[in-house]
Amino acid sequence: MLDFSRRRFLLDGSMSAAAALLLPCRLHAGATSSDSAKAVVHRLDNWEFRRGTLDMTDVWAARHGSCWKPVQLPHCFNDQDACDPDQAYFRGEGWYRTHLKIENPFSGGRTLLHFDGAGQTTNVWIGSKLLGTHKGGYDGFVFDITEAVRDLPSNDRGEVPILVCCANSPDVDRVPSDLSDFCLYGGLYRHIRLLYVPAVSLDCVHLLPARNGDGAWDVSVKARLHNPDKRSPACTISIQIFSPAGEKIHSSTRTLPPWEHSAELAKIPLPNPQLWSPETPRLYRCRVSLSTPSGEIEHEERFGLRHHEFVEHGPFLLNGKRVLLRGTQRHADHAGVAAGMTDEMVTREMRLIREMGANFIRLGHYQQDRLVLDLCDELGIMVWEEAPWCRAGVGSPAFQQNAKDMLAHMIDQHYNHPSVILWGLGNEDDWPDEYPGVDEKAIRAFMTEMRDLAHELDHSRLTAFRRCEFARDIPDVYSPSIWAGWYRGNYREYEQSLVAEREKVKRFIHMEWGADSLRGRHSEDPEARLQKIQTNNGTDERGLDFLKTGGDARASKDGDWSETYACNLFDWYLKTQERLDWLTGSAQWIFKDFASPIRADNAIPRMNLKGVVERDLTPKESYYVFQSYWAEKPMVHIYGHTWSTRWGAPGQKRTVRVYSNCERVELFLNGASLGVKTRNSQDFPSAGLRWDAAFECGKNVLRAVARRAELEIVDEITVRYQSDPWGAPGKLHLKAAPRRGNIVRFDAELTDTNGIPCLDAAHVIRFSLDGAGEMIDNLGTSRASRVLQLYNGRAEISVLCKGSCTLKAKVDGLPAAEVSIS
Repeated sequence: MLDFSRRRFLLDGSMSAAAALLLPCRLHAGATSSDSAKAVVHRLDNWEFRRGTLDMTDVWAARHGSCWKPVQLPHCFNDQDACDPDQAYFRGEGWYRTHLKIENPFSGGRTLLHFDGAGQTTNVWIGSKLLGTHKGGYDGFVFDITEAVRDLPSNDRGEVPILVCCANSPDVDRVPSDLSDFCLYGGLYRHIRLLYVPAVSLDCVHLLPARNGDGAWDVSVKARLHNPDKRSPACTISIQIFSPAGEKIHSSTRTLPPWEHSAELAKIPLPNPQLWSPETPRLYRCRVSLSTPSGEIEHEERFGLRHHEFVEHGPFLLNGKRVLLRGTQRHADHAGVAAGMTDEMVTREMRLIREMGANFIRLGHYQQDRLVLDLCDELGIMVWEEAPWCRAGVGSPAFQQNAKDMLAHMIDQHYNHPSVILWGLGNEDDWPDEYPGVDEKAIRAFMTEMRDLAHELDHSRLTAFRRCEFARDIPDVYSPSIWAGWYRGNYREYEQSLVAEREKVKRFIHMEWGADSLRGRHSEDPEARLQKIQTNNGTDERGLDFLKTGGDARASKDGDWSETYACNLFDWYLKTQERLDWLTGSAQWIFKDFASPIRADNAIPRMNLKGVVERDLTPKESYYVFQSYWAEKPMVHIYGHTWSTRWGAPGQKRTVRVYSNCERVELFLNGASLGVKTRNSQDFPSAGLRWDAAFECGKNVLRAVARRAELEIVDEITVRYQSDPWGAPGKLHLKAAPRRGNIVRFDAELTDTNGIPCLDAAHVIRFSLDGAGEMIDNLGTSRASRVLQLYNGRAEISVLCKGSCTLKAKVDGLPAAEVSIS
């Protein structure tokens, strides 16, 4: 058996010196006397920061000023440069400092500094003493600072200095690989807490519900102790179980001597079991109290009852019933903060995912914040969570240990979440030119070690892997690469690809599919440029297909990157998945646009634009395609809310598409009904909810009325119709919109020499600013990027005006445009 004592973790490659792993449980504690009881968990937010190398001799001499700036956590030091079009994001050191007043209420108690995660290698000092190092950007870790603060003189306010260095510099012995298609962010981008615990305390609590042969359920309660001084008092353990409704259904107390490693404290029957599912995400609570002469402490964990199965060559079953996994995927990345997302941002994102109708998510490609898993538990979203062995072969022994540590820590820390159904072992470990090379034999052997480690740590869940064809037989569940209609082939080849790949493995799932799209770019004929794409030649991503140059014709290189095409592709995939009764499910890549260092030539430089929402969570049109198939709440959405101008010959009919999950929809054009259509998911596109409309030149109003039983919901948009053809681009126009306070929006538009808008123009535009102002820039969105491709001949950016300033816009080959404001 693996030894997961603190001693083991002290020896692991991801931890050194005084570091120790602690599960970030819901922890409550008090001192031994109720009169002196006090909260023992403090979130630390008051920090100063500086980026770059630091002279350790004067770290505390420099006061607040130009070098050190106040920051609030979470904080990522790549918040402004991840998608800078002119330079790669910063890879180096970021330094954080603060002073802590240590007031441990427990006599002889321990003082712990708990990190929810930090990127990517973290060193911690108490004063001038290096306490230890943690290597890994995504798992929680703890430094026990008890002796260090006890031996350090405090200042006149009774405070001790804490210094933290986070480094995201390249490191060949750390996962994930630098070839990964996402930024390896740096900083204290998750919360830090100061914990006071008794001398003997609970390290973590693991809960394993199990269904017996007769249908009854029980839960095994296991725990580890934190007892670094090896004290041996009697330990009084009290366990309480609460039903999803909050009713106490179990209470027991027993006394034990201190134990080492993980021990089972009880196996408790659960009367009247209430199952967890996406429709009814019922959560039990388990409260474990430890009382010794040194104090009392409680851990509270939630758990759920559910059983699941990936039927060999068949569907996915949850609680004995077939459920289609309707999934998306997530990176921890957001406009303006990068990985330093606030709890409110995370919560909003996860709610949008559930409101889209998703019941499944892959957390790519690393362990994510506990809050994400808590929300999945609450919202009913099943999870594939993944270790960060990404786009790499088998490196040095230190590399291998780091990958194993990241897998072990992920399982240990997220063991109790009922939402987790799969442990991902890694991703794309057959990548061209990966570090240190594609050694198939070594990769197969190491993947087997990772799988066996996951099984040993958690026998209740299966393992999974995406894209490593020569090792597809090793994980329990496997996903091949199928990108029909984007990196290869036509999206109409999707079903035949699924059928072919299904036969190659015992348990099949389809992870990663989709298309890049630039919000605001639309097309009357999105597939006109794709006639040269070969079909019947496979639909997998090969080699360096993600590049926009070289290789065979493909939509990712030769397509228009319009929202229109992305909606067509999503629509076809979804209607196909809906009727395949053997399919376990899939996960679209990806919910939200995110920064990537290897995509400098994209429509927004250094952005992967495959999201159904932008990097700031603004929905694209495709979000509503998914809602029309997956969401329970009635919805209706006319395609083209950001398509301000459509075009064609006078009187030419144009297709209007409506996405809805309602049975019937009626469409009105300028007040006149174009008829009622009945939804049929297999009638592509838009499930039959499409009309051919003859727009009037100029302004038109579209109104869709959807009906489900007695309920009626409405969507309405205004669209301008342009019948004048345009010539070659000849002039760039720039104008300021009415200001709102100190924020001014600027609109750029490309026309021909006669002033007719060039509605299919996709030229690269660059904005620049002179004077007293600041562009709202580097957010990776269609409205906050100083360099990007035009969408339907236009673009916009906003400026924070602090005085007189001049905004300039430039497109190659044309005179620049500029506007001055004060």
